[in-house]
Amino acid sequence: MSAGRHLESFLEMLAAERGAAPNTLAAYRADLLDFAAFARRAGVEEPAAAGPDTLRDYLRSLSDAGLAPRTAARRLSALRQFYGFLGREGLRADDPTPLLDSPRLPPGLPKPLAEAEVEVLIAGAARLPGHRGPLAVAALELLYCAGLRASELVSLPTAALREDQPLVAVRGKGGRERLVPISNRAREAALAARAARTGGAAKPDGARPKSGRSSAPQRWLFPARGASGHMTRQGLGLLLKDAALAAGIDPDRVSPHVLRHSFASHLLGRGADLRSLQLLLGHADIATTQIYTKVLEERLRALVEAHHPLAEA
Repeated sequence: MSAGRHLESFLEMLAAERGAAPNTLAAYRADLLDFAAFARRAGVEEPAAAGPDTLRDYLRSLSDAGLAPRTAARRLSALRQFYGFLGREGLRADDPTPLLDSPRLPPGLPKPLAEAEVEVLIAGAARLPGHRGPLAVAALELLYCAGLRASELVSLPTAALREDQPLVAVRGKGGRERLVPISNRAREAALAARAARTGGAAKPDGARPKSGRSSAPQRWLFPARGASGHMTRQGLGLLLKDAALAAGIDPDRVSPHVLRHSFASHLLGRGADLRSLQLLLGHADIATTQIYTKVLEERLRALVEAHHPLAEA
């Protein structure tokens, strides 16, 4: 059976047994023909008989050509399915694909909450009983208004919150420190959480009221009884899940990382630029921030569709 017959049989199987759409079949055909051409240039006349070395060389050539990792991963998936088909049909005794390394894909982004959902989430957090309500509100306000990582939030010292300073010093990855602005609303929420915890009004400089449970200043903005003295990331995650349940939002959609992603997405959606966002998020390399360009692309496309005179032509 020729290489073309192998390919056509494979595509017929996809159409008959899996109901593959025409566009899907066309993509498989193009991917496998691309590999067949490479194999022939490498001296392998029958692509169905190619060994692991030929396949590795092909994947390496895709990377060298600058092909996107997701595209390379799609082509590897097509090859795996093709050789699996050959094995099931008795056309090949071994499968050369299991030991191949998949291209490393860029990390995916969680789906951001809508702006209205953030407000609903904060309102739900306020309904949690006891001091957990103000604590959850403070955590959400700070995560969303400043785009903090979970580790940055829980390790915020009380002294970082100063009434006369619009910026808060945050120690991020690699010990790098940056200044981030926080809103008056977030500052007031943090002070309210401290007051609820201590049983009285709290001062911005971190001193506890005389009527509180302890006369000693509290070091951490989110204290806890553990060895670190502050809330853990796991504890913060559970607090946000409780807030989501109280708000009627799926808890699986809410996490510190989702709030950070929502912060970035909403800023870009309202006109912020990538360089400013890089500084706010504490990314050492703007290439990391560029994962948010999809948000920019969607905003610009919507702008063109809404205002370009020929958009509806």
